[in-house]
Amino acid sequence: MIRMIETFPNPAPRRDYVIEHTHHEFTSMCPVTGHPDFAEITVRYVADKTCVELKSLKLYFHAYRNEGIYFEAVTNKICDDLGKLLQPRSLTVISNWKGRGGVTSVITAEWTARKK
Repeated sequence: MIRMIETFPNPAPRRDYVIEHTHHEFTSMCPVTGHPDFAEITVRYVADKTCVELKSLKLYFHAYRNEGIYFEAVTNKICDDLGKLLQPRSLTVISNWKGRGGVTSVITAEWTARKK
């Protein structure tokens, strides 16, 4: 799925500035019950050489609609995919899951570049 995400050159690579995108209608499926899970996904990063193109990011998120995946797994997968693609200076992905059965969940994953 990562290859569907497009990028463009960072217009200000000499400066650290925070980019934050929030997708308010993220949907995946519970792998146990098959019921839909709904979340708000926030991607916050400081770009290095590239930035993420929004339409392709939206389509990437939509690809999870029929995926049976746990909250923790999807949040970490998004973080890993974007980290690998963008190689940002910093990246945080926050998923805020709507309540089901009286329980809400917030999962936060941070990506750090591996030192060579």
